[in-house]
Amino acid sequence: MPFTVHVLALAVFAQGTSEFMLSGLVWDIAHDLHVSIPTAGALTSAFAIGMVIGAPLMAVLSLRWPRRRALLTFLAAFLIVHVVGAVTTSFALLLVTRVGAALANAGFLAVAVATAAGMATPDTKGRATSVLLGGVTLACIVGVPAGAWLGQLWGWRSAFWAVALVSLPPLIALLRSLPSPRTATPTASSVPSLSSPSSSPCASSLAAGARAELRSLRNPRLLVTLALGALVNGATFCAYTYLAPLVTTVTGLAPAWVPAVLALFGLGSFLGVTLGGRFADARPLALLVTGGPALLVGWAVFALTATVPAATAALTLVQGTLSFAVGSTLISQVLYTAADAPTLAGGFATAAFNVGGALGPWLGGLPLTVGLDYRAPLGVSALLVTTALAVAGAAQGLRRGADRGVADESCG
Repeated sequence: MPFTVHVLALAVFAQGTSEFMLSGLVWDIAHDLHVSIPTAGALTSAFAIGMVIGAPLMAVLSLRWPRRRALLTFLAAFLIVHVVGAVTTSFALLLVTRVGAALANAGFLAVAVATAAGMATPDTKGRATSVLLGGVTLACIVGVPAGAWLGQLWGWRSAFWAVALVSLPPLIALLRSLPSPRTATPTASSVPSLSSPSSSPCASSLAAGARAELRSLRNPRLLVTLALGALVNGATFCAYTYLAPLVTTVTGLAPAWVPAVLALFGLGSFLGVTLGGRFADARPLALLVTGGPALLVGWAVFALTATVPAATAALTLVQGTLSFAVGSTLISQVLYTAADAPTLAGGFATAAFNVGGALGPWLGGLPLTVGLDYRAPLGVSALLVTTALAVAGAAQGLRRGADRGVADESCG
């Protein structure tokens, strides 16, 4: 795998840490900036909304730029807004920086997914995607706990400074490792090079290139894959969001065990993207057909056995693995399905991921408002995966019906 893909993964690690670290910093931010905790919680919602809106929007805008310029611009903007967030005393400005960080993150991830796929050989896109998403899983294992620890030690601003500092090495590495447009050698590949614009330099060709990518996104199979990605990721973060209170109130473990359980989920997510990278290229259908039902059974069993500490620990690891194996495979399938629109496909895959990340926790919180315990979100996760399997089954049935219709017409 090219060195640049690992550099991109380091940047994604910093961005994933930023996205999820606020769960351990909300109280400190609220106290320091003199706002309520629910108001401080709006910072998380602002980031999620910025990612959903920003992924396709920034992908379209980046079509005008060489990928080198797009990656450097988005990563530099991400670094700068974290510096601003670390020094501001205004909650309103901090909220603006979270939206700005999300837009920069969304744009970077969309271009990075297309770049990683473009640098890989035609049959290793899934592996390249898994390496890139490994940055997110490492953020869950290392970045988020480290951010919470820094917040406790030196205040919430230190976590923002840390994200900015971690973003600096990949920025320098990309600046040095990616060829500039002036020195790049033209490529005959169907995938645009790192230094080439995603379309022609002239305005009319840019518009034509954008329209061509948009047309390729009308593929029904692509839309179904994006929907499945949103549902599976919704199930993942529905359970993950409420895992800490589940451990303490249902499983009955002491709060000191919470970081260990969260680390198990993070370890599972890392194993999942590694597994997805191994099988997503050669046998994606086999992984999805076996992993999807296994994921459903796992959430249901987890809900039934959450009072048993050993079962909670084991299923946290297993479900983290299955969730990210299936999820990363679906993202790689988006890239294969929309090979003619790699940048926008990456943007829409990012948006679908974050639609699930925003929708799942909200749906998981609904049964809690009527007095159910923290096993209820696990049941919601099972329902979301059930919906995904139903959508996949219906789509497969329609596709077979259409194929039979075409065959009958040809025979007639």
